[in-house]
Amino acid sequence: MLDVKNILKKQREYFLTGITKDIDFRTEKLNTLKRAINSHQDEILAALKKDLNKSGFEAYATEVGILLDEINYVVKHLRKWIKPQRVRTPITHFPSSSFIYSEPYGVSLIIAPWNYPFQLAIAPLVGSIAAGNCAVVKPSEYSPHTSELLSRIIARYFDEQYIAVVQGDNEVSKSLLEEQFDYIFFTGSVPVGRIVMQAAAKHLTPVTLELGGKSPCIVDREVDIDLAARRITWGKFINCGQTCVAPDYLLVHKDVKKDLVTHIGKYIKQFYGENPLKSPDYVRVINQRHFKRLKGFLNKGNIITGGYTDEKSLYIAPTVIDGITWDDDIMQDEIFGPILPVLEYDNLSEVITTVNDNPKPLALYFFSNNKRNQKIVLRDISFGGGCINDTIIHLATPHLPFGGVGNSGLGAYHGKMSFEAFSHKKSILKKSNLLDIPLRYPPYKNKLRLLKRVLK
Repeated sequence: MLDVKNILKKQREYFLTGITKDIDFRTEKLNTLKRAINSHQDEILAALKKDLNKSGFEAYATEVGILLDEINYVVKHLRKWIKPQRVRTPITHFPSSSFIYSEPYGVSLIIAPWNYPFQLAIAPLVGSIAAGNCAVVKPSEYSPHTSELLSRIIARYFDEQYIAVVQGDNEVSKSLLEEQFDYIFFTGSVPVGRIVMQAAAKHLTPVTLELGGKSPCIVDREVDIDLAARRITWGKFINCGQTCVAPDYLLVHKDVKKDLVTHIGKYIKQFYGENPLKSPDYVRVINQRHFKRLKGFLNKGNIITGGYTDEKSLYIAPTVIDGITWDDDIMQDEIFGPILPVLEYDNLSEVITTVNDNPKPLALYFFSNNKRNQKIVLRDISFGGGCINDTIIHLATPHLPFGGVGNSGLGAYHGKMSFEAFSHKKSILKKSNLLDIPLRYPPYKNKLRLLKRVLK
């Protein structure tokens, strides 16, 4: 492991020079990052193939292209975001003016997961650079090929005193969290998120936690069944279900349940063929531990589609399971794999009660052509974000903040919100010297009546 204390010391010294705050410096480094990604596209796709068996299309769409789009957006708008924001000033402060300055925190720590190992390491880094911070990036040890490549790319294009990658296992992450960073950005599971927040609390370090949870996919009876099935199948089984915002389970109106499940089975075959094990487009489970955990979920319920496994290749077929109850193991925690439980409902009010009785999800998807029902779901259920009549794609736009609520996360990023996440908002009131109203100064005798007239 690299000497973290020495890296932190160098980064703090570099940050204090003020160079990272310069707008031209930030823009240059963002463009450097873009150039680095473009120059190593083939290597990135190859590493993702080795770690997760991602196809070139899926890897580019979810890990490369999305980053290039994000960088372009940030570079285009950064000069505007950086400017001090003038806000209104109460008449009681006359004569004065008020401004909000965005300033970097200092040295940020970014801890990335394994499921989108390149994208989820670099996307927060874009925000860190844009805001003017230095950064230490800790990629996941579960995606070693991508992590090693990420380390080489960063070392080639950036000085260690500005951006450094530290590789290693959980012990390395623990040692990093013992150090005092100025900001921590973590993407991963809820249990580890709690550990990160506890560690941050020791130093009162601000954090962004991008976690997960059981994201429901609700299907109304007033729906385009075929289109809904196609979009649900894509959202659930992309990256082999190893997506924090993947539909975790289906809540389907009983009148359309049979048709929906049939159509999902049809699209599984259309997307991945009769035998997905041979499909070049179907990702694999990340490792043996997760494979065994997921395979254990296949022991309960009735398998409608899929259910086949191959431990040697870490393959679990796209699977749909019926006959599941909330007491089964599969419904206790986020599945994070290619298994889709199906539960049915009779009326929307019971769905709302069911979802609200559980921890707030990172995402929610509602398929319905009924605008009234759409409004009810959006009004009555708290969740991080989501889609009406689609899945997952809400996180692929720089115009929408992405993040959780409650158990599913803290804070948000993407686009301007990435800049905001890594920036402290410094409030400044500039007072004129031309006039100094004596009301606020002692002695206060006979001033209370006038104060009440001003502040009422």
